[in-house]
Amino acid sequence: MGKYFGTDGFRGEANKTLTVEHAYKVGRFLGWYYHELSGNRAKIVIGKDTRRSSYMFEYSLVAGLTASGADAYLLHVTTTPSVSYVVRTEDFDCGIMISASHNPYYDNGIKLINNRGEKMDEKTISYIEDYIDGHVNLFGEEMDEIPFATRDSIGCTVDYAAGRNRYVGYLISLATHSFRGMRIGLDCANGSAWMIGKNVFDALGAKTYVINAEPNGMNINNNAGSTHIEVLQQFVKDKHLDAGFAYDGDADRCIAVDDQGNVVNGDLILYVYGRYMKERGKLLNNTVVTTVMSNFGLYKAFDEVGIGYEKTAVGDKYVYECMQKNGHRIGGEQSGHIIFSKYTTTGDGILTSLKVMQVMLAKKMPLSKLTEPVKIYPQVLKNIRVRNKAEAQNDPDVQAAVEQVAGLLGDTGRILVRESGTEPVIRVMVEAETEEICEHYVNQVLDVIRANGHVE
Repeated sequence: MGKYFGTDGFRGEANKTLTVEHAYKVGRFLGWYYHELSGNRAKIVIGKDTRRSSYMFEYSLVAGLTASGADAYLLHVTTTPSVSYVVRTEDFDCGIMISASHNPYYDNGIKLINNRGEKMDEKTISYIEDYIDGHVNLFGEEMDEIPFATRDSIGCTVDYAAGRNRYVGYLISLATHSFRGMRIGLDCANGSAWMIGKNVFDALGAKTYVINAEPNGMNINNNAGSTHIEVLQQFVKDKHLDAGFAYDGDADRCIAVDDQGNVVNGDLILYVYGRYMKERGKLLNNTVVTTVMSNFGLYKAFDEVGIGYEKTAVGDKYVYECMQKNGHRIGGEQSGHIIFSKYTTTGDGILTSLKVMQVMLAKKMPLSKLTEPVKIYPQVLKNIRVRNKAEAQNDPDVQAAVEQVAGLLGDTGRILVRESGTEPVIRVMVEAETEEICEHYVNQVLDVIRANGHVE
């Protein structure tokens, strides 16, 4: 991770951590950089979510881009995966999404997408960070500032809602069955999916019931969406719906609710669609990509049906890298970032919900039945603040305690100890057959960390 950009863009509280000056400089650099690379006027597409500050950052980015001679194409309020789709299908140099995903409204972020629809590479990110700090050393030249465009080289702004509409058409084209007769609930988190989600499901024939689709700039993710799934659970039960789907602020995640009101998280979605792919001979390499945080019960269920799996570090970035490197077709996170590499280069919440619907309709089974073979194991995760993460995790006594727990659990559970990427924190997680067992073994490891003097 860089000084400003993390694994999912430049994110923080609007006008505190992430300011309009930062956004302006990102635009200035990108407009100049892509012109220098190709010799042509840069074309850059921008989308945003419904946060009040998204408009402010959009205008700052546009000012920077056009001042450097780039043309800025505005998708307006749209989803992160739609920006990725438009960039890779319509010959843009790069894309920008203004969103802080599932964070509260007062946060915001700038996500950068390359011309293949993937997250921007670390090298380009490092150039942007250098420019934000006032120094550029590129193309054989060192400078503290980059030149402004003048006269007819100044860029323009283009209303590009048509690009968003083409993305909606693409989603509809991927459906293999009519949704007629299906009663579906959508929780749009008062975010990016607030119009797109219903439009897609209505076009496919569903009777669509929508909640949290009245954004006011300050209610995005507020007791809504995939991080507050209990709201949709109650809605599905009250309305007796066939299923429900909840998205996050920029709609790159999806968590489902089955016909009984049970939560179907990313792990269960990976099982449902991974198994469906295997049954049809479509699961290339017979492998589903997961992260180290996926539930132990998912792996037991995969073992029972003969599906292989890989585990990556937490983050959809790492899932996608593994899929690309090894040619896998499906991967994702427990949090609902699911990637279908045949159709997209990033997590796409609405596409994920369409794929879940496909399995339900093709197999003529309710979602509760499709997830039945997976026994989700109880999980206890505790964080402990330490002086030095590496020293705490590499302490021989701590490692011995972890190995002891792993041995005692055997094939009935697992332990995972990892460092936080953003805080001075060690995370200790145990999955086992009961909550009591989890609690006991987590505390056993935490006691050793404390006893050896690592606590901050």
